[in-house]
Amino acid sequence: MVHSMTAFAREELDAAWGNAAWELRSVNHRYLDVSLRLPEELRSLDSGVRERVAARVRRGKVECSLRIHPSASGLGGLALDRHLVERVLTAARTVETRARETPGGSPLRAPTALDILRWPGVVYPPGIDRESVGAAALDLLDRALASLVESRAREGAKLGEMVTRRCDEVAGIAERVRTALPEVQDRYRARLVARLEEARADVDPQRLTHELVMFASRTDVAEELDRLDAHVTEVRDALASGTPVGRRLDFLMQELQREANTLGSKSADPDTSRASVDLKVLIEQMREQVQNIE
Repeated sequence: MVHSMTAFAREELDAAWGNAAWELRSVNHRYLDVSLRLPEELRSLDSGVRERVAARVRRGKVECSLRIHPSASGLGGLALDRHLVERVLTAARTVETRARETPGGSPLRAPTALDILRWPGVVYPPGIDRESVGAAALDLLDRALASLVESRAREGAKLGEMVTRRCDEVAGIAERVRTALPEVQDRYRARLVARLEEARADVDPQRLTHELVMFASRTDVAEELDRLDAHVTEVRDALASGTPVGRRLDFLMQELQREANTLGSKSADPDTSRASVDLKVLIEQMREQVQNIE
């Protein structure tokens, strides 16, 4: 199934300790880029959140925002993470010792109590049990990711249908050009004979045959039409593969555009020139939508 890279999801949880809400937004991006906004007291969830997102999403810029609102009973004061305080103090002493031992170094000012309190995560709302709230937040994230992936799948299905319709139109134009090739050559032959007659020149059958062969060689677009058909088939196969195909589709759009350009440059007929323009318009429409496919 084709997945879009553009989607939004929001999941909320009410519990005894308060309220939690995840908001996930994803847009198109060349690779997977995860951006997190977590409460200071739950910064430890960073790696777990990234792992969960990477397990469900292959490409796109994904913004994940978690909001925690403690219940009223937990807003009466502040709690102190004593273990974090000890680690910060130990690190400060290590840096201070290293500064004294460095030749020419000057002693550093010892951190004050206010410095320690300002350290992220040292002080947090007392109503939050980090372990239980963190586990609940990750479970809620799984629900939000499932909703996001479902949204990306719905949007991807629409993109896939649009690209498939454009592929049908491209194949139809290629078939019309192929069918009209003998008629194009006949019209050229008639114009060539008319010009020779206007010049009151004898129509040399051998020269006429030579000119027609040269014209057919210069305007032969059979290979371009065959490659257009082949690329259209590859696009359809990619859409049906059930794997992330955005990059491959982007490459195929470039190949389709190249064949449409060559078709136009070889054209010696207004109808073929119009067909080349129509192909370019359709391919550009597909390319714009393919940019959003995972």
